[in-house]
Amino acid sequence: MIFKDYYKILGLETSRVSIDEIKVAYRNAAKKYHPDVNIGDSLAEERIKDINEAYRILSVPNLKRKYDRIWNSHNLVNKQFHMKGKDSIINMFFGNIKQKQEEKSEKKGKEPLRGENVETEINTTIYEAFYGLDKKISLRTVDGKMKTFTVTVPQGIRNGEKIRLIGQGKPGINGAKNGDLFIKINIKDDKKFKLQGSDMYTDLFITPWEAALGTRVNIQSIDEETKVYIPQGIQSGEKIRIPGKGYKDGKGSRGDLIAEVKIMVPKKLTNEEKKIFEQLNHISTFNPRKD
Repeated sequence: MIFKDYYKILGLETSRVSIDEIKVAYRNAAKKYHPDVNIGDSLAEERIKDINEAYRILSVPNLKRKYDRIWNSHNLVNKQFHMKGKDSIINMFFGNIKQKQEEKSEKKGKEPLRGENVETEINTTIYEAFYGLDKKISLRTVDGKMKTFTVTVPQGIRNGEKIRLIGQGKPGINGAKNGDLFIKINIKDDKKFKLQGSDMYTDLFITPWEAALGTRVNIQSIDEETKVYIPQGIQSGEKIRIPGKGYKDGKGSRGDLIAEVKIMVPKKLTNEEKKIFEQLNHISTFNPRKD
């Protein structure tokens, strides 16, 4: 498109005019070519568009200065500027938004992007978690290959706690760092111990006569054997708390070991045992169904 002489469009002969003079020239030109005055004149309609365009540029001081440089150059060399479209001059002042967006998008595509983190989980026993160990796990990478990692499970790790392997996640883009691998530890209960927080639960099996008479018995904690007192008349389901014999609490101490009493009746009796039970049944007034 041929270079537009905005000053000529507004009826001005020079660029050395003030903003007020431009406003006056605009009002005169707009009045002359207004659609209401030139009904059905298609040339007048195009003319009023150019007048409005010229005023938008020349009425703003910084845009006028930019335009003046082009206008002066055009008049000095008496050369037309070939534009790519109707709004080429306006884009010259406001910037080619689309081009800037494309450049920004292209630049963003080349920016280093840190790799994504990867999360997985593994199961471990109470004993493994209490004492700690090195555990091997195999995971499938993004390219479909299997990779084996050695995970150091520290002593006393908490249930649900995560171990972080730095740089073992998804690879970074454009030279950025890899993501990390987070491994959640699930501590599974076993037949002997169950874990709740830092306390450990276990069963304490005793005989009917131990429950009736009271006694002291040995009980096995996770790391040693300890002696506990059974009070006279204890019932099945009651719990005995042994302080400091539970799981590690992460603060240098340990929770408690809680033993649930279960009174066990012998399935087979010797003749002598049977006589004693029959005698007890004969002389005892205890009836749990009444009490």
